[in-house]
Amino acid sequence: MGMMPNPDAALDDKAIIEAAEKALADIANIRAEVGKVIFGQEKVVENTLLAILSGGHALLVGVPGLAKTKLVSTLGTVLGLNGNRIQFTPDLMPSDILGTEVMDQDENGRRSFRFVKGPVFAQLLMADEINRASPRTQSALLQSMQEYHVTIAGQAYQLPAPFHVLATQNPLEQEGTYPLPEAQLDRFLLQVDVLYPELAAERQILLETTGVSENRATSVVDSDRLLEIQKLIRQMPVSDTVVDAILSLVRSARPGHGNTETDKNVAWGPGPRAGQSLMLCARARALYEGRLAPSIDDVHALAEPVLEHRMALTFAARAEGMTVRDVIDGLVKSLRA
Repeated sequence: MGMMPNPDAALDDKAIIEAAEKALADIANIRAEVGKVIFGQEKVVENTLLAILSGGHALLVGVPGLAKTKLVSTLGTVLGLNGNRIQFTPDLMPSDILGTEVMDQDENGRRSFRFVKGPVFAQLLMADEINRASPRTQSALLQSMQEYHVTIAGQAYQLPAPFHVLATQNPLEQEGTYPLPEAQLDRFLLQVDVLYPELAAERQILLETTGVSENRATSVVDSDRLLEIQKLIRQMPVSDTVVDAILSLVRSARPGHGNTETDKNVAWGPGPRAGQSLMLCARARALYEGRLAPSIDDVHALAEPVLEHRMALTFAARAEGMTVRDVIDGLVKSLRA
């Protein structure tokens, strides 16, 4: 971090450290509260929360029945966000997400149009099985994720702040699905892989969720506080070594940048947005783990969720049974060496 000859700098640092310590406490409480309801799945909870704390959207990939919906509604409660859920189906129309204009007639017979907002006007939107809707409907949602407003008949309507989309996708069901195009996937800050629970967690799920009463989460922060934490995360200083680690990781994942393994196995690699995502999420992860500054470890830990949906393998690599995850693990290992 280059030092500026600014007399206020020390004061600013002190203020940022104080604010960060307050945020640390809030985030620890958020973690504990979510943990009362969601058992195991620490990685899933962490990455989904990191996406929200960093101000972004997350794509949750996993088979049905792994409590993705429950996770999203729990996060909504704990973070004090109002939420909506849309079940994506092949016949879902853009207007089912964005809203529609309806015609009103007053007592004098004068007609006028009124916009009725769709479910996208929420602070936390769950888009369930996003790959089951047509590309046109997908892009209506993805456009609002990018632009934070909805345009109907030439009129723009701002979406609420904060605005986060947590979309789910079933990786196995390929019949009748429309996979998201690469450019759309890039709009998700993180891809979160939701795997089957560990034995101990599954035992706890069995015991805790089949009785008369279930644990309920309560609110820890409200949306204004969440916006403050998001702003603070953007102000946290990142050391040159961490910035360099981000650049070497992202660039090593691109073919034609001097990495022979990548040239052989990767068809296309991550763009600049991957680096921006790593910068934000590394800061959020530091706070999440109880630290005031991001480290190279944060970058390596986030490599998979940040890069997985932003690169594709060559046909030859896929034929050999390689996965994007294998390639990312290899890159991280070689950077650690």
